[in-house]
Parts: sequence; C-alpha cells; structure tokens
Amino acid sequence: MTRDGAITGVLPVVHTLYAPGGGIDAAGIARELDWIIDQKVAGLTTGMVSDLLRLTEYERHQLAEIVTAKAQQAGCFSIIGCGAESTHIAIAHARHAQRHGADAVMAIPPVTVALDDDAVFGYYAAIGDAIDIGLVVQDASGYVGRPLSLDLQVRLFERFRDRIYFKPEAPPIGRRLSQLRDATGGQARAFEGLGGAALLDSFRRGIAGTMPSAQVCWAIQRLWVALTGGEWDTAYAISGLLNCLVSLQTSIDAYLTIERHLLLKQEVVATAVARGPLGFDLDDETRSEVDSLFDRLCAAVTATSQNRI
Repeated sequence: MTRDGAITGVLPVVHTLYAPGGGIDAAGIARELDWIIDQKVAGLTTGMVSDLLRLTEYERHQLAEIVTAKAQQAGCFSIIGCGAESTHIAIAHARHAQRHGADAVMAIPPVTVALDDDAVFGYYAAIGDAIDIGLVVQDASGYVGRPLSLDLQVRLFERFRDRIYFKPEAPPIGRRLSQLRDATGGQARAFEGLGGAALLDSFRRGIAGTMPSAQVCWAIQRLWVALTGGEWDTAYAISGLLNCLVSLQTSIDAYLTIERHLLLKQEVVATAVARGPLGFDLDDETRSEVDSLFDRLCAAVTATSQNRI
C-alpha cells in the first residue's frame, strides 16, 4: 500500500473510548490505534461506530486529531467522519479534518429531516466544494435515514469523479454496488460497510476496500489478503464465521457493545465504559455465542495463515 493514488484496502473504524469521568480517553484511543495499525491494515477511519453522534464538537475534533496524527506517523490513510445535521457543521468538520492531514472525509446525510435528491446532492456538493481531499458518501440507511438513490450517487460521481468514494449499506448491497459500477462505467470506487459480512460478494463486484469495525480487523485483513490473492477456500472459511458474528450486531448499539466486549477480551482496551443511553444489552447467551464465534475465527485465521508459510 502506498499513499499515491486511490485509497484502498482495509480501513477499520476506530472505537471511541471513554474515561471513567465521562470524557474521551485519549491515551486509550492511542493504544487502540497502535494495535489496529499493527494488524497491517491500510488506514484508520472514524464513522458511525466511532460513536460520533454521541460526541461533542470538541470531542469529534479531538478524536480526528488523534487519528490523523497516528495515521501520518504510521504512513497509512486516514478518513474522518464529518456528517452532521446541517451543511454548515459538516463543512466545519470536513475542513478541520483536511487541516489536520486527513486523506478523505466521510459523511452520512442528515437523519432528522426527510430530504429529496436535490437537497442531499446540495449537502454533499457543498462539502466536496469546501475541501480538496477525498469525499466518501456513506449510505447508512441500514441503521438511520433512507437509501441514497442511484441517480443521486451518479450525479455526485460526475461532480467529483477524481476524489469521490461510496459506502453503500442499504440492502441489497450487492445489487446496488453492481448498479453503481455499471452506471459509472466501472469507475466509481466503493467500500464494503457491513463489518466484513458482505466483503466476499462485494469484492467480486469490484470494491476498493472495506471499512469494518475494529475488534476483528485482523481477520478482515486476512480475508482481504485472501481475496486479492485468489485464495478462495480461505476467503470462504473466514467469511462464513464473520457473517455469523456480524449477524448478532443488528444495530449501532449492538455493534458498539459487542465491539467493546471483544476489544476487552483481547486486552486492547482496559475498560468498557460506554456513553448512554444504550439500546442494546449483551445478555449471557449472546455473549457466549460471540465468544464461541470469536474463538473459531481466531482458529480459522491462524490455520490459514500458517498454510501460507
């Protein structure tokens, strides 16, 4: 991976850690980022599962600065979430990210208002016009908002073709990826955004990379290496277990809760302090299933890695 040209590869979304007093745990996040980078991924990202909707403006900027500094130090990519409920705030976040060296920003559309395509286009166009770095258009409608239409995405591609990316998350993921690819002559660059669950199918459709949550980024990195190297038996073995694990993460809070549990299990983080209110509780039976799938995933990745030596 080089920093020349397009952004590609595995770009985990950072998990925001909180200190017991309630603020951001900057030192803990820095240690988490070191661990993520050690997994040989292509870069770092902040997004919905970075708990951005629960952060103050100052905290969002603080997180962005920690992430971009670590990425620059490691020589990897950084993509910073800038989505907001107003164009004005989204632009402010985007410009802040650019000033601190981000390679791209990623934006969801506003979620508290129902907007037509022209209004959503205006929102993204304003963000793109305000910066010179890449712009990732995230369709987070699997959790919030409404799906972005194909026509809207094609309009945005034509406006920013040299520096725009897409992260489609509305079902059916595969069909939407293929439609966007075909409508842009194979030129639109997209990232898988379902925690690796749709990575195998999405790879066949020509994606540039994936933005999973952080807790098993080592497995997703191994899956990406398998896919790019044509190791299909390995890819299917890892993908099946990932799908089972991701199927338990049915909401943003479910993602965050299970992610915290697994990061704690791997001693990446020291505490599981969360910022509420929360809409998901990890009951004993779900925890047991998560742990079982995690252990099986570890074994599968270890076995397939050894087979490559």
